[in-house]
Amino acid sequence: MNPTLWRRLLAEFVGTALLVAAVVGSGITATALSPDDVGLQLLENSVATAFALGALILTFGPVSGAHFNPVVSAADWFLGRRAGTGLTARDLTGYVVAQTAGAIGGAILADWMFKLPGVDFSAKDRTGGNLWLGEVVATAGLLLLIFALARSGRAAAAPAAVGAYIGAAYWFTSSTSFANPAVTIGRAFTDTFAGIAPASVPGFLIAQLVGLAVGVGLVVVLYPSAGDTTGDVVVCHADPQSLKERNR
Repeated sequence: MNPTLWRRLLAEFVGTALLVAAVVGSGITATALSPDDVGLQLLENSVATAFALGALILTFGPVSGAHFNPVVSAADWFLGRRAGTGLTARDLTGYVVAQTAGAIGGAILADWMFKLPGVDFSAKDRTGGNLWLGEVVATAGLLLLIFALARSGRAAAAPAAVGAYIGAAYWFTSSTSFANPAVTIGRAFTDTFAGIAPASVPGFLIAQLVGLAVGVGLVVVLYPSAGDTTGDVVVCHADPQSLKERNR
């Protein structure tokens, strides 16, 4: 039976908070351990993030699907409308709010763990067409991976596959693959290795929305019946029949 909405929202809040805490906290640790080697800092940060993401998907996937990302939730809602699966509009609103609040809370939590001010807006500018293009690529690729796994019946591989993709995208995208509006907003609240200046946030959010459109377009073309399996995104958390009944 599908968990009640408040349980799913709590899972999305806590899961996103822990994800951002892992991103920010590992960045702080990497800076302390390798102060003179930015490449090593990025390696340490990306490895910790990839493993944490996989573990969090395993933990919260059976409850909420472990989206932790508004673009994943939006794609799930859009693709599932015709088939009567996936999130409802009400669910989507709740997921986005929970994810964004969780991301901000996770950044504050990480700062507190390392005896830093809870809210210290980042001064790290991340702007430019090349970075925005990197976000489009990272976001579209993430969506394509997630929905391809669900459509092909391999949603159980999502923890490893999604963690591996994000870990790799740290390196092959110019933006270091934020690919997540909630995480982007959360990372503006910490002036550390993983931070992003508030003035740079709108550009990243727009690029991620473009990536959402590109990713959904690719899914529709390559997997026309992807909407039938949106209940398996990211990890199957309800049978399709119960999802259809909930969306009536």
